Amino acid sequence: MPLLKSNYKAPFLFRSAHFSTIYASLLRKVKIEVFKRERVELSDGDFLDLDWCYAKNGNYRQLMIVTHGLAGSADRPYMLGMAKAFSEKGFDVALINFRSCSGETNRLFRSYNAGATEDLKEVIDLCLQKKKYEKIVLSGFSLGGNLLLKYLGETENLPKEIKAAVAVSVPSDLGASLKELDKQKNYLYSRRFLKKLKNQLYERQQLFPKKIDKINIAACNSLLAIDELYTSKAHGYKDAADYYEKCSSLQFLPNISIPTLLINAKNDSFLSESSHPLGIAKNSEFLHLEMPEYGGHVGFFRKEDFTIMKNGHWSFAASFRL
Repeated sequence: MPLLKSNYKAPFLFRSAHFSTIYASLLRKVKIEVFKRERVELSDGDFLDLDWCYAKNGNYRQLMIVTHGLAGSADRPYMLGMAKAFSEKGFDVALINFRSCSGETNRLFRSYNAGATEDLKEVIDLCLQKKKYEKIVLSGFSLGGNLLLKYLGETENLPKEIKAAVAVSVPSDLGASLKELDKQKNYLYSRRFLKKLKNQLYERQQLFPKKIDKINIAACNSLLAIDELYTSKAHGYKDAADYYEKCSSLQFLPNISIPTLLINAKNDSFLSESSHPLGIAKNSEFLHLEMPEYGGHVGFFRKEDFTIMKNGHWSFAASFRL
């Protein structure tokens, strides 16, 4: 599939990757009606929470499911913005809070990671049981985008109701992108992530004092150290390198079999060069890659329609104001 030519034109200040990223994360406000929260009991005895926003006009049988990024939640501005845009277009919207991301620590020692597609699958199955949706669209941001792309590429028999997907600012090569995030240019971001993840680990340590030690948590001085100490071990991987290798969505992209749009800004300082899968997209029937010059990490600022099917059968129009 030919690469999509981007017509995104960033306002002057938003040509700065850092300004775009910081504005989108800390300054953007989204006005949207209160959600209904639903607890999902998972098959392994754990839980996660969904935040629902229902279609504004009528009782449509179409649904969007959205996944968030590292240390995020359903109340992040990019999640709320997607919910607002698509509920106004006649979609019910289910925003996933990954395990421990809704304000309450989950029951098990494990939590979530970039490749935990089993949780997404359970949410999709639940939504299909809940209501007979005829059309489901999936969307994911950053870590949640990697999880989404992995799910699409590794699942042989997708539910027929899933028609398309869009992923934004995705580190599809996890290990290489982590090295980018740990560089000096991203120091403030990586420190912010590290502080939040360590605080979550201290809370988990109180529940599982025999499985993780406060001293070891305190010694973690990088995201890699967090993944070595906890993420990899808690989810059944040998170490961080094994986790990155097996969960990176890059290897699954050639197997994607529904129209899928990947939007990665060229100036996203979080992403490695290998996370821009130019060769795969050129040879794929279904993976559409759009690479705007600007946008930072989930930092696009204007309403823009990204259409991933142009043949008239079905069109996915996402309005972003990030």
